[in-house]
Amino acid sequence: MAKKTKKNGKDKEKEAESPAGIPTEVPAAAKDTAAPEMIADGGWAQAADGDTAASERFTPSGKLKDSFYEAEMLKLQEELVKLQYWVKDRGLRIGIIFEGRDAAGKGGVIKRITELTNPRVIRIVALGIPSDREKSQWYFQRWVAELPASGEVCLYDRSWYTRAITEYVHGFCSEEQYREFLASCPQFERMLMRSGMILLKYWFSVSDEEQERRFQQRAADPKRRWKLSEMDIKSRDMWVEYSQAKDRMFDFTDTKQSPWYVVNADDKKRARLNCISHILSQIPYEDILPPAMVLPPRKPAGGYIRPPIDQQTFVPDRY
Repeated sequence: MAKKTKKNGKDKEKEAESPAGIPTEVPAAAKDTAAPEMIADGGWAQAADGDTAASERFTPSGKLKDSFYEAEMLKLQEELVKLQYWVKDRGLRIGIIFEGRDAAGKGGVIKRITELTNPRVIRIVALGIPSDREKSQWYFQRWVAELPASGEVCLYDRSWYTRAITEYVHGFCSEEQYREFLASCPQFERMLMRSGMILLKYWFSVSDEEQERRFQQRAADPKRRWKLSEMDIKSRDMWVEYSQAKDRMFDFTDTKQSPWYVVNADDKKRARLNCISHILSQIPYEDILPPAMVLPPRKPAGGYIRPPIDQQTFVPDRY
């Protein structure tokens, strides 16, 4: 049986987010010396002479090769299937939050997680704009209704942290509501974890230049244009405001009990692999996949006469 053990301590990465041209240097005393080393794009492909592993994994520019990426993703998706069996068998309640800037790649990771899993076990929570009635409620109330039940994993494509980022930056909440959220959120999450729920929080960090490149790609591609909302367009000119809101949110909610895990999301493929592998490392589980099944022969059908085909309406065979 394969078993994943939970890692101790924080596994997060603090990275500077600022628009092009604004210095990101910080005083030496303020630098996080325990943070993992950042490897420049292209550095992944560097290897010692005779090392063929790099050439099999990376292109000359340092990007992951499609063949390697797809093979690794399939391995992780197989582990996710094992995880869902364990979650169902043990009645675990797991919530995974995906936050980050617009076009940071949150949806792509969620899509890969759910691609081969059971939507009744691993489901997506993506709430829209609150109604007038919901606006009058306790802020966390509509999110409580979407918490996982026994044997369920909830993937939050945006979460209650909308108040600390989007609502605050765009003025959709008052200063009093914002401050109340920052004070209440750690307590709310501690309540969830004391009840036995596993909570993981991921922030997808993307650079100014990469975000703009993805916006331009969405604007030019009719298949992706629906992803570019009016809010996204406004956000293009509010990079600093978003950075400041994110930093303050981390100050209050990046706690020892419920830390934020930062995903370097400039490279979508690496971000997906890194995030999914980290999720699997944070939830102890065992391989309890059922054995291969041998289906018995079907019983012969009798006593049934199909109605005439010309009495039914069929979809035209266009392909």
